[in-house]
Amino acid sequence: MAEYITRAEENGTIHIAEDVISAIVADAVKDVEGVGAPSQNVGEQLSGKKAVRNVRVEQVDDAIAVDVYLLARYGFSIPEVAQKVQDAVTNAVGGMTGFPVKEVNVHVGGVTFND
Repeated sequence: MAEYITRAEENGTIHIAEDVISAIVADAVKDVEGVGAPSQNVGEQLSGKKAVRNVRVEQVDDAIAVDVYLLARYGFSIPEVAQKVQDAVTNAVGGMTGFPVKEVNVHVGGVTFND
């Protein structure tokens, strides 16, 4: 059963499935230079909880909190990659859902030599 991020509006309520937001996040992250493509679910390994597309989404008050689990590509500055991921996710999620993004927590679980 899908979990939803919910916000009451003047004319009704908006419900967006967490899986939809996870897909938006995953799409934004894949375009960030320096992010490596993991061969397995890094999110579940690091958090011990289910992470769809290496992303966990949670509603915090009227905003969205995102945890992104990734591998950094060798040769790239991890703090710079993490900042770019935060910016990309904030812009994509906020722009597509209309929900404010409270935080984007980037969890770097390793370094990869693959693209």
